[in-house]
Amino acid sequence: MAPQTSIPPAANALGTIGTICWCVQLIPQIVRNYRAKSTEGLPASMMFLWSVSGVPFGVYAIVQGFNIPLVVQPQCFSALCGVSWVQCLVYQRKWKPWTATLLLCTLFLCFAGIQTGLVFAIRGPYVERGVYSPVLAVGILAFILLIAGYLPIPFELVKRRGRVVGIDFVFLTIDWCGAFFSLLSLVMQPEFDVLFGTLYAMCCIIEMSMVCSHWIWMLRTRKIHKKAKQAGESFDEFEEGIQWQAKGVDMWGMLRSIKKRFEKPGMTESNRSSDVETGLENEDSVKSLPVTISTE
Repeated sequence: MAPQTSIPPAANALGTIGTICWCVQLIPQIVRNYRAKSTEGLPASMMFLWSVSGVPFGVYAIVQGFNIPLVVQPQCFSALCGVSWVQCLVYQRKWKPWTATLLLCTLFLCFAGIQTGLVFAIRGPYVERGVYSPVLAVGILAFILLIAGYLPIPFELVKRRGRVVGIDFVFLTIDWCGAFFSLLSLVMQPEFDVLFGTLYAMCCIIEMSMVCSHWIWMLRTRKIHKKAKQAGESFDEFEEGIQWQAKGVDMWGMLRSIKKRFEKPGMTESNRSSDVETGLENEDSVKSLPVTISTE
């Protein structure tokens, strides 16, 4: 695919709407995390992968000559995802805020350096000689990282029987709008970018499926919600609601338990080797003991 040479006003307008959405999409989520002092249900790996994806995402957009809003979009997206990831470190893993912030600033500097270097390394051969394979590789990497960020979501939904926990629905709505208008912006460009068009479409589909999953959960638990309301309790406080939710399947927990079955608790590889050596030494010491025969 050749770089875009002229951008229609409609593409710029739609791209601007998409960029505005993706520039503010995570603000409701960040505010929610801060107020609740919790990120339960929000996968830290999702936020980290999304933040990293901004690097190849930005390189691809710049080299392909996308409209300016679509070039700015991945930078804002990466920054906000990074902030949300730091919240996960602080609230979930109990990191010190200054340590997590310092790590994030270091990552952002690395991101900026890598993105700048890749743009200069790829754009010249692409524009002058039409070498497209590096551009395609960067685009595929961005695609994989962004979609991989969604992988923990099905595990969370199965664990909570379809309920969406910890993810702000305002964030999901704005995020969906950002992907949708960005997709329309690509449609309006002289040449449609299949890779990023597919990416935006998949984002829309995945996020709609999350909303539908929660709606189905609400429908299935409507009677329990009604009973809890009559009892003056929330769903999570109501005993029947607690029992219903407890039937979810913790797939991550199952995988961890399977792993532990093959490992002796507290036994590491170094411990195993030291135990073997100790056993051999004991065996040698037993063999070297003098044998006395009683004649009584």
